[in-house]
Amino acid sequence: MKIIVFGATGAMGSRVIKEAVSRGHEVTATVRNQESIAKLPADVTGVIVNAHDQVASAHAMKGHDVAISALRAPSGREGEVVGLTRTVLSSATQAGIRVIVVGGAARLKLSDSSPHTVLSDPDFLPEEIVPIARASLAQAELCQSTSDADWTYASPSAMLLPGQRTGIFRTGRDTLLMDEDGQSSISMEDFSVALVNEAETPRFQRASFTVGY
Repeated sequence: MKIIVFGATGAMGSRVIKEAVSRGHEVTATVRNQESIAKLPADVTGVIVNAHDQVASAHAMKGHDVAISALRAPSGREGEVVGLTRTVLSSATQAGIRVIVVGGAARLKLSDSSPHTVLSDPDFLPEEIVPIARASLAQAELCQSTSDADWTYASPSAMLLPGQRTGIFRTGRDTLLMDEDGQSSISMEDFSVALVNEAETPRFQRASFTVGY
């Protein structure tokens, strides 16, 4: 299938590209400039796109089966991810393709019986993470309020770090996944596996899901 990745040079985007290419998919990577194109794998098509530009983004999406958006905003401007996501959703609708949004864990309930989410619990997040969490919650709410786009919102576990690709993990919907030791984590590599799985075989269309060990 043909997959276009936004935020292609970031930590998640680059791993999504690697995973998709390893499965034989045709991958297009959107980047900001020519220098970034030169850094892409040889079997990936690079296109320069301003992610704030709906017309350009929709044009880039044309002819693809699905878009995966791993866009992030700069530190100190975390809220900009909401506008970027709005553009991606509108562009995907215009292009007539699905879009998988790589989001955050802020929306997830701490347990099925808990009144708190990752963001609302005052003791769960370090203070420096709160702005990112607030932005990711707004991003998730934007997706959920969108009636036109064929979207999927993907939340990682509480800890998302570089690691190993095991291909062994669980998926859930709206509750934080914990392992037997009470830890909530997923490697970027395995999160990428889950994202490409969803691209290949949609299970959560117009819905959110989460991934964890």
